[in-house]
Amino acid sequence: MDDSARQDDLAAVASIADPQRRALFEFVARHPDPVGRDDAAGALGMARGTAAFHLDRLVEAGLLVAEFQRRNGRSGPGAGRPAKLYSAVPGEIAVSVPERHYDLAAELLSRAVEESDRTGAPIRPTLERVSASLGRALGAASDSMDEVLERLGYAPVDDGADGLLLTNCPFHRVATNHTATICGANAALLRGAVEGLDDRRCSAVLEPRDGYCCVRLAARQQM
Repeated sequence: MDDSARQDDLAAVASIADPQRRALFEFVARHPDPVGRDDAAGALGMARGTAAFHLDRLVEAGLLVAEFQRRNGRSGPGAGRPAKLYSAVPGEIAVSVPERHYDLAAELLSRAVEESDRTGAPIRPTLERVSASLGRALGAASDSMDEVLERLGYAPVDDGADGLLLTNCPFHRVATNHTATICGANAALLRGAVEGLDDRRCSAVLEPRDGYCCVRLAARQQM
């Protein structure tokens, strides 16, 4: 997730922190058809003006979309003013602090299963091969290793030896339950990124330690 998208999602999540606003969002999201202000206010027992205010704030936050319709089906003079109706925006919002990328883990695992089924190769080396391939693509599309690490949320810090420790694992929960599998894929992903960047100054080393990601970026000895 790029920074602008992440900030948008954070803002959207913050917008439903208010209990009334969250209740309105959930009410609209449960309905397949657009919902009017009067319907929402009546269902939730709040004043129409209060409901209108929060519904419009949810539109501004990008969680709802508004449209105007004449609900009686009439048009022309005497048909009355169209009603403002609200619908939930398709899609989903995902925000985690610190940043995680379980969607990427799922993508890597899915690709590996499909390739393993197709070729008959064992799943774990296939997963590492798929991860390295994606890492090379990420590296080739980036200007620096710092950009790759920031994009994936690794939160690097100086290790005191010209290398980097990674203070956040984007796959933390999955890695906790399936350590060997996910850490192997993680290392392959970052090794691939180093290759894609053709960065001869560092190497990705599988080096688990408490409080850090299992991979460290170690400085290479310059010849």
